[in-house]
Amino acid sequence: MRAVVMHAPGDLRLEDVPVPVPGPNDVLLRVAACGVCGSDIPRMLTKGAHRMPIVCGHEFSGHVAGAGRDVSGFQDGELLSVAPLIPCGRCDQCRTGNFSRCRDYDYFGSRRDGAYAEYVSVPVGNLLRTPAGIDPRAAAMADPASIALHAAWKHPLTVGQTGGVVGCGPIGLFAIQWMRLMGASAVVAVDVSEQKLEQAREAGATHTFLSHGTRPELPFCDLVIEAAGHPATANLAVRLAGPGGHVVFIGIPVGDVTLENATFNHMLRQEISLHGAWNSFGAPFPGPQWSTALEKLGSGELRWEFMITHEPSLEELPGIMGKFRERNEFISKVMVLPQS
Repeated sequence: MRAVVMHAPGDLRLEDVPVPVPGPNDVLLRVAACGVCGSDIPRMLTKGAHRMPIVCGHEFSGHVAGAGRDVSGFQDGELLSVAPLIPCGRCDQCRTGNFSRCRDYDYFGSRRDGAYAEYVSVPVGNLLRTPAGIDPRAAAMADPASIALHAAWKHPLTVGQTGGVVGCGPIGLFAIQWMRLMGASAVVAVDVSEQKLEQAREAGATHTFLSHGTRPELPFCDLVIEAAGHPATANLAVRLAGPGGHVVFIGIPVGDVTLENATFNHMLRQEISLHGAWNSFGAPFPGPQWSTALEKLGSGELRWEFMITHEPSLEELPGIMGKFRERNEFISKVMVLPQS
């Protein structure tokens, strides 16, 4: 089969590799679609993965193409979505259903071969049935949609409250939609890009502004989700929160994050609570975050297609990753189509 193999950061090669052989409790999937996650960009261009060479890609869906000897109940050609984390099931966090905090996990695309390939072997426990008629690309968006929901559930909004999202990549765009589905009467969205703010308005944001521009008069937010992972946006997210508000951080910073004195005082005086959110999993694994995301993607209540700006083949993926490095064109969501 064909796969894009990372030998070192920036060294991405389209190669012919063996089709994986499913283990006794695995299903072989013919990959239908695989999204490029924001974490893939530094992993594939600068940081590298836990082991190399490796096939990256963890936001994916696929059709059943084979199964191990102990697997039953799946039909050839059936479309499935995949939860990318493989928990150990033994540690204290797994035993309490906190799989996102597993202490000894495996993970597609960073610790084991992922889905920038034509086929992937997946443990049965990581497979999710998809709603009838759902687009395979939508099924591959369940990962960022569930990450946004996992964050929103840290302190869910109630009807009539105000939400805020700082960083309007795909996860931020899903966060806006979840807030509106929860009943938020207004959602404030912030980004460095006017094009991303246009997408934020399409997702349902009622107030938008550029982070480097003049801040307009805005309602204070009951819940703010920070999805950019930058010191400046961390400070901005805290200052957007109103009295008794909550801020959930899901953006992954590269360097140290310092809260400015004015930010810290705002947090203290307004009694703002800060939360961390990591990944997207709950009990029973992979959790209601995933089943809810797939349900809303299938019903159309959660919109996704407007986010996709590029749909490369495997051959085109290394070039797309180069465009991320150059940053000379607007790229929102890249959806790799390995069979094209």
